[in-house]
Amino acid sequence: MAQDREAVRAFFAARAAGWDAKFADDPPRYAAAIAELGPLDGAFALDAGCGTGRALPLLRAAVGPAGRVVGVDLTPEMLAEAAAHPGVDALAVADCTRLPLRDAVADLVLAAGLLPNLPEPGTGLREFARVTRPGGRLALYLPLSRTALAARHGRDPATDPQSAPLLRPLLAATGWHLVSHRDADDHFLAVAVRA
Repeated sequence: MAQDREAVRAFFAARAAGWDAKFADDPPRYAAAIAELGPLDGAFALDAGCGTGRALPLLRAAVGPAGRVVGVDLTPEMLAEAAAHPGVDALAVADCTRLPLRDAVADLVLAAGLLPNLPEPGTGLREFARVTRPGGRLALYLPLSRTALAARHGRDPATDPQSAPLLRPLLAATGWHLVSHRDADDHFLAVAVRA
C-alpha cells in the first residue's frame, strides 16, 4: 500500500506545475457540480485530494465568509500550486485514508477524481464518513465521464469503484447512502449522505 501511495505521489508531483493549464476547461464544470450540491452557506467543506486546488475558490464562494474550506492532498507539489488560491482556510499534506481532522466536522466532502486513485477505495470512504457529520454529504466528481477516464488510464469501466453496481454497496458498507448517480458524457457526479 505504501508503494501505491508513493507511485501516486510521484505521478502527480511530476505533473503539478502544468496541471491547471492542461485542464483549463474544467473550472466551469466544477462550478456547475458544486452549484448542484445545493446551499452550502456556512458549511465546512473538505476538498479531499484537492490537487492544484481548482475547486477551492468555488467552494469558498459556495460556503461564504461564515464557512470553512480545507484542502488535503498526498502530493506537496500539488499543494504548492493550490496555495495560490485565495480564501482557503487550511491546506495539508495528508493521505486521504488518514485525514488530520476530528470526527464529524465536515458538512461536505468533495472528492474529485480521487476514488480511482485510492488503492483501497473503501478505506477512503470510511475515513470520509468519520470526518463528516451525520446528514453531511459526499460528492464524487469527475469533469469527464467515468468511461472516458477509464479509457485514458487503460482500465475497464465495469471494474471502476464508481460504477453504480459497485458504488452503492461500497458506500453502504462505509457509512453512506447514495442519493444520486449521474454518469453523463461530459461529467460524473455521485452524491451520498452520511448515514
